[in-house]
Amino acid sequence: MRRPTMTDVAREVGVTAKTVSRVLNDDGPVAVETRERVMAAVRKLGYQPNLMARNMRVGARDAAVGLIIPEMGNPFFGTVAGGVESAVRARGLTLIVGSSSETAELEQSLIATFLARRVSALMIVPSAAGDHRHLRTERVAGLPIVFLDRPAVGLRADSVVSANREGARAGVAHLVAYGHRRIGFVGDQPATLYTRRERFLGYRDALGRAGLPFDRALVETGHDQEAAAHATLRLLELADPPTALFAANNLASMGAVLALSRAGRRDVALVGFDDLPLAEVLDPPLTVVAQDPAGMGAVAAQLVLARLDGDRSRARRSLVPTRLLPRGSGELPPPPR
Repeated sequence: MRRPTMTDVAREVGVTAKTVSRVLNDDGPVAVETRERVMAAVRKLGYQPNLMARNMRVGARDAAVGLIIPEMGNPFFGTVAGGVESAVRARGLTLIVGSSSETAELEQSLIATFLARRVSALMIVPSAAGDHRHLRTERVAGLPIVFLDRPAVGLRADSVVSANREGARAGVAHLVAYGHRRIGFVGDQPATLYTRRERFLGYRDALGRAGLPFDRALVETGHDQEAAAHATLRLLELADPPTALFAANNLASMGAVLALSRAGRRDVALVGFDDLPLAEVLDPPLTVVAQDPAGMGAVAAQLVLARLDGDRSRARRSLVPTRLLPRGSGELPPPPR
């Protein structure tokens, strides 16, 4: 069954499509009786105006905010989107979300799609290989553009990121405080990814402050849960294995938990960066450096709304703090030697 059109509404009322357009867009004089008949026909037929086409025709912005995230299935980005949506909805804006699958090509395609429909603002969690110089014209023209979790590349724009380096430093220092001297690092790929790089620097910071040597053999990577599990097993199989692990994102944490379970190891301390659903029911419960993804989304949305309200100040970076949540896994002591 096809969707009713403006022509169908006009035929139902016995007027021209232009008269229907005037009523729906409140654009020009129309008799009260005609207006009521048109609206009655709209309700009867279930007609929905094509707002996107109208906005493109008149050069107006759509009442929508476009958000691009790397992965739909990652709960962290879902919570970020929820924080954004709650804030923009209160201002009558609709959030539209697309996934780049962590590829620069798809990210650029989604950006082009959102720009074509003339969104009111653009929010992006950049892909690992993203380059955003092509957005300079839109930025100069006044389109609010905010980057989340990772800053833009080649573009000066608003960004909202976690205190990644500080949080990682605190998590590794926590393991050091419980007596660990060989601490493995399981991070994301590629190594150049902003969040991975910042958290690795925090790991190095904590080792340096404790006077511990850096050992490249204790550093492993894996982009998803299964790859992180294999990375963890490689660390456990070293001739001089780590007594503790720092997992640098939620998927790395899940992979580390899986690997330790498969190996039957309950003697390896673990601190993860970013909290997990049901982290408290693991055995032992998972100690984490918790981010605030909903807060990150809300801060980014407030930046967008401020820009829409006319704020033309210089681009700024907002840092969202993390907090250490000791639950048990990060408090395991090293085995006696």
